[in-house]
Amino acid sequence: MGHRDEDRETRTDAADGRDGGHPGGGGPGGGGADAAADRDAVLAPLDDRLDDLVALYEDLHRHPELSFQETRTAAEVARRLTSWGYDVTTGIAGTGVTGVLRNGSGPVVLLRADMDALPVTEGTGLPYASTVPGVMHACGHDVHVSCLLGAADLLAAGRAHWSGTLVVLFQPAEENGGGARAMLAAGLYTEGIVPTPDVVLAQHVAPFGAGLIAYCPGACMAAADSLKITFHGSGGHGSRPETTVAPIVMAASFVQRVQSVVAREVAPGERAVVTVGSFQAGDTANVIPDQAVVKLSVRTFDEAVRSRVLGAIDRIARAEAEASGAKRSPETVVLDDFPVTFNDARTLRQVNSAFTGLFGEQRLFAYDPASGSEDAGLLATAAGAPLYYWWLGGWDPESFHTAFAAGRLAQDIPSNHSPRFAPVPRPTLTMGVQALATAALSRLEAP
Repeated sequence: MGHRDEDRETRTDAADGRDGGHPGGGGPGGGGADAAADRDAVLAPLDDRLDDLVALYEDLHRHPELSFQETRTAAEVARRLTSWGYDVTTGIAGTGVTGVLRNGSGPVVLLRADMDALPVTEGTGLPYASTVPGVMHACGHDVHVSCLLGAADLLAAGRAHWSGTLVVLFQPAEENGGGARAMLAAGLYTEGIVPTPDVVLAQHVAPFGAGLIAYCPGACMAAADSLKITFHGSGGHGSRPETTVAPIVMAASFVQRVQSVVAREVAPGERAVVTVGSFQAGDTANVIPDQAVVKLSVRTFDEAVRSRVLGAIDRIARAEAEASGAKRSPETVVLDDFPVTFNDARTLRQVNSAFTGLFGEQRLFAYDPASGSEDAGLLATAAGAPLYYWWLGGWDPESFHTAFAAGRLAQDIPSNHSPRFAPVPRPTLTMGVQALATAALSRLEAP
């Protein structure tokens, strides 16, 4: 996620936690003394609940669970939601959990958090570091669960101050792109597990100063396609390469050539990323194997660019096989795919107006689209509803400011998926709970 070029000085002040920033925008939903009074009444108990939320966050961080294995997390989510009076459904797509709170007439607002961890060995040194070997909450989903539970608690306790239906959704398997699809396929809307939402709202913790919110209109996160391409050759003895068709040479040529796709087939004003992340072939030095397997990731922000890049990758793979004399064409398998995450302009303005009313303009700033990917948009698309997805600052503000001032953000501030990714619980959880609750209230009706 990079800063936009215009108004750069103002935005970078906001990004390191100092004064300044970019206005959150006007629009309905957050203004008026009565609305502010209702919001403040809903948020008022947060200080008393914060110690419990921090303890929950640390517990979730100690006990991370991989995609579709989030049983412990889901059980704690369901226990808390039930105690607050939500109509709870568990086991959706295996481990998904939803809570529905019907509170009179009005719109249906869905708040979403993802629950899964990553196969990463933790290197933070935190006293509450992961106790599960090789698994870590390296993307902050423990923050997401904690914040949504905090908001669900406040909104349930403060239901006298709003009207409508609140849906809180705890999704498995965001990291592999399967969770949202699986919940939808299980009948999330079609079977009436939850009412179809009028708006979908979500946030993601990010490595910039805690106490800040970043937003991006329109396409805010990339489409992602992960591919596995198998090149077929004809193996044999390493001393007689003339009797073989070497798949390693074939695949290596592909890896080199595919780097030209972005440089030569994507216009400068368009955006795309092609990354080869895995190359597997052979087991020993003197045997030419029968096949080589390449895995790569493609990120794009436009469907036409996406089709063009994927087509170029397929064309190059087939051409390299033909040039090598392979008797079989390469086989391509799609490992996972994420759509472009697209923020609805009107919803963004409305929610940002509410954010500005609570946090002040200096706490919001605009970011360029991120090349990371998300599946939350599927929940909105399936409902025909608008989406607003924002980023929540989670890094220690002083550490971030020091790194920013020294021009060492990339070196000193670990990104999501790093074994050193460690959001600070305070004020990250405070602002995350406030943001979700305030966003929901901006779309729910007055009592």
